[in-house]
Amino acid sequence: MKFEKKNKVATGIPTASLPDIVFMLIIFFMVSTVFKEFRGIPVRLPEARKLEKLPGKRDVAYIYANNSGQVMIDDRFVEMSEVSQIMYSKRADPLHPLKVVSMRIDQKTKMSVVSSIHEELRKADALNVNYSARTAG
Repeated sequence: MKFEKKNKVATGIPTASLPDIVFMLIIFFMVSTVFKEFRGIPVRLPEARKLEKLPGKRDVAYIYANNSGQVMIDDRFVEMSEVSQIMYSKRADPLHPLKVVSMRIDQKTKMSVVSSIHEELRKADALNVNYSARTAG
C-alpha cells in the first residue's frame, strides 16, 4: 500500500475585505477629528461697513491685543519686544512662510499699543497686515 503525501494547505490572511476596512477607518478618523481653532484673548472688534475675507487661513499669523495692553500671537502671550522675533521666524520658515498678519485688536485698545505692534512688524519686515472687524449692524 502506497501512501500519498498530502499537499499542505497554504495558510494566509484573506485580504479581500481589506479595502473596506481601510475606508471605514479613514471615514471614522475624518468624522472624529477635531481641528484646533485659535481662540485668542477676548476682544471686541470694531465695526466696518465693508469686509473682505482672507483667501485662506494657511500661512496667517493672528495677533490679538486687548484693551489692557496684553498681546497674544497664535494662542501664546508675548511681550511687545518678542513680536518682531516671532514674526521674523515665521517669515523665514521654509515650509510655511508667513503671508499675512491678521490683527484682532479690541476697539478700546490704546493707539500706542497698536503703534508698538506696527513698529515690531516693521522690524520683522512683515508688512502685509489685515485688520479684523465685524459687520456693522
